Amino acid sequence: MKHIYLLIAAVFMSVSTMAQQRPHFSQYMLNNYLLNPALSGIEDYTDVKVGFRQQWVGLEGAPSTFYVTAHTPLNKTDIATSTVRNRNIKIKRIGIGQRARPHHGLGVVAQADKTGPLQNTLLNASYAYHLPLNSKTKISAGVSGGLLQYNLNPQMVHLRNQNDPTLYDNNINELKMDLNVGLWLYSKNYFVGVSGSQLLRDTGTRETQVTFNGSGNLQKHFVATAGYRIEVNPEVAVIPSFQVNYATPSPVSVDLNLKATYADRVWVGGSLRKGDAFAGMAGINISSLLSLGYSYDITTSALTYNSAGSHEIVMGLKLQNRGKVICPIWLW
Repeated sequence: MKHIYLLIAAVFMSVSTMAQQRPHFSQYMLNNYLLNPALSGIEDYTDVKVGFRQQWVGLEGAPSTFYVTAHTPLNKTDIATSTVRNRNIKIKRIGIGQRARPHHGLGVVAQADKTGPLQNTLLNASYAYHLPLNSKTKISAGVSGGLLQYNLNPQMVHLRNQNDPTLYDNNINELKMDLNVGLWLYSKNYFVGVSGSQLLRDTGTRETQVTFNGSGNLQKHFVATAGYRIEVNPEVAVIPSFQVNYATPSPVSVDLNLKATYADRVWVGGSLRKGDAFAGMAGINISSLLSLGYSYDITTSALTYNSAGSHEIVMGLKLQNRGKVICPIWLW
């Protein structure tokens, strides 16, 4: 189907800018670090995540995204011990209520996203400072920055008038500086976070063969998210959460999520994105090193007639895990 290329190109040229929506992830609750640099170094180990998302399967030129993230704590002394079972086969989450001290966190994000003729690549580094408010609650502030490169390949764009002067013989490239900030309030029972991304403007460089009159501004993104852990019994926990996304001039997007965990090992969940999709997901914390998550989105928008849904896979690695933690202490 060439129609998706036509739609993408029309939207791209109508705004006369390289401003881009950042990719959406159904399993963002497994890796909120993607959206908020304040999570840098939140766990007691080096947290590595590798993710792949194929959106709207069956639709030619549909978005596909691949990312790798890694972040680690610095100067953290309150290392949690492993999640263990007692003689009654009850789960005991320990290492949380002990006295904590401030610590730092560093991280990196590498991401590649492709939608038809549009491609973008992101490379960011982050820093966060975590401050205990008391023995149970901490707050962190983070900042990240790096480079965003956008690319449009005109040879992949199919228009009614292929002589449109907006298209060129060679690729259109845009390289911009990126800046993101965030705050994160968290304890063993809840988390609340806010963040802003792509906050710099008028910082890009363009490589084209003709004059381009667009502003070249990046679209500012703002995200608010919160969740609460409800201990049903020593082995079962339920975590409702939500996320609100706003990227002017796009409409507000709201995700409502519910996740249930068993023995801090296996989890299942669902997510509703109003007017867009419903996602079912499941995962397993295999060991103190490896975890896996999978989600499938059922499209509820008009695209449901042209796509077979969306797939997303996330693999997690817990490196330098001195406490042999199996389930993440702060992100569940």
